[in-house]
Amino acid sequence: MNKTLRISIIVFLSFLTYYVVFEFFEKIFTTIDILVKFRIISYIITYIIAGIPLFIGTTIIHKDYKIFRYLGLKASFLKGFLLAIIFTLPMFTGGFMFFQVNHKITIPAIIQLTVCAGLFEELYFRGFLFGQIFRYTKIGFIPSILLGALLFASGHLYQSTEISVLTGVFLTTFMGAIFFAWLYIEWNYNLWVPVCMHFLMNLSWEIFTVSENALGGVTSNVFRGATIAFAIVATIMYKKRHGIKLEVNRKTLW
Repeated sequence: MNKTLRISIIVFLSFLTYYVVFEFFEKIFTTIDILVKFRIISYIITYIIAGIPLFIGTTIIHKDYKIFRYLGLKASFLKGFLLAIIFTLPMFTGGFMFFQVNHKITIPAIIQLTVCAGLFEELYFRGFLFGQIFRYTKIGFIPSILLGALLFASGHLYQSTEISVLTGVFLTTFMGAIFFAWLYIEWNYNLWVPVCMHFLMNLSWEIFTVSENALGGVTSNVFRGATIAFAIVATIMYKKRHGIKLEVNRKTLW
């Protein structure tokens, strides 16, 4: 069995197992919370338990236990955080200028909706599902990200029952998955870059009265678009200035 096929099968089976376990997320969470009695800690533990198949899959693929390295977490957190702060300035600027502060938001909600979402969604969808295939096989960027982007976008369809809104949410999160994956590989497989971007973009959405779903309105999307464009242009300019080739190019696209 060649390397590409072997890794693809392991990734597929591992993520399928993760999905099965994730279906019992609420039951696992409730059981753990009875023991821990601290909602946020219980939430984090449940996410870690759900991700065990992916950690095992990473170990099987690389035949050692350096899973943080293979999932992109051994890179510089500080660099990822500082880049994310700079890149998300348009969203926070727009939030302060055009929206009111959401006084109903709580610290536990912020941790759950921003920190946990940013970390675990990027770790599982970009670090594992996308990263293991693109980084360690000969499969190109588009086929590597397609399944993960579809699953990631589908996971946000609970946010509405209106077809028009659902379509918008799906397309927004689908493109978001591609954007975060691109950032991950272009910043030398530093997963902290998309993790912190995801966290801060969600944070701006939560601390200001922007929208009740991922779609948002015209004004909010102008600044979200500006943030994404800023991140892409700044990344390309940085790499050109330092003579570093883009990872996603005509040769690696497919």
